[in-house]
Amino acid sequence: MAMFTTLTSRLVPLPVDDIDTDQIIPARFLKVTDKAGLGAALFSDWRFHEDGSPRADFVINKDEYQGARILLVGDNFGCGSSREHAPWALTGFGFRAVISTSFADIFCNNALKNGLLPIIVDAETHQELFDLTEEAPHAEVTIDLASLTVALPGGRKISFPVDPFSQTCLLDGVDELGYLLLFEDRIAAFEAAHGIAIIGP
Repeated sequence: MAMFTTLTSRLVPLPVDDIDTDQIIPARFLKVTDKAGLGAALFSDWRFHEDGSPRADFVINKDEYQGARILLVGDNFGCGSSREHAPWALTGFGFRAVISTSFADIFCNNALKNGLLPIIVDAETHQELFDLTEEAPHAEVTIDLASLTVALPGGRKISFPVDPFSQTCLLDGVDELGYLLLFEDRIAAFEAAHGIAIIGP
């Protein structure tokens, strides 16, 4: 998992509430257990016509948002089924953070375990960010995970919550198993000191 320290990017505005995981990654793409290629299916039913051609009016198809890595969405993002493929598709497309007023709990947990930072802001700030995308669509914001802040173009900083363990894992670029492996030498020393024998497969 790639380390997440700071991220400066434009915002991609998708002002839709209750975007569920089937809209993020439709069920027909869930037959795979590998993350590779899922980014191409992100928001597939919204991004493409039935013949597979891209919808020019869908936000992430627009030229001005190519390469942007922060998705700004409506309330209750990631509701619906618990598929881990949803954050896989978002990160596979290139997003590293999603900003909303609230996230479904399971989606939020899956996101944090897969290198995608869910940022919760209050309703006033949420509207301010959407206004920014209209007034200055090329403006950038900077996320600083260590300080848990988002810096706006004018210099104002917004605080957001992330639990300390998830923050540490993202900063170090490790998942839960990777975090445990950071202490492998200490675990081995403890086992040796206490006569603990690990039986292999």
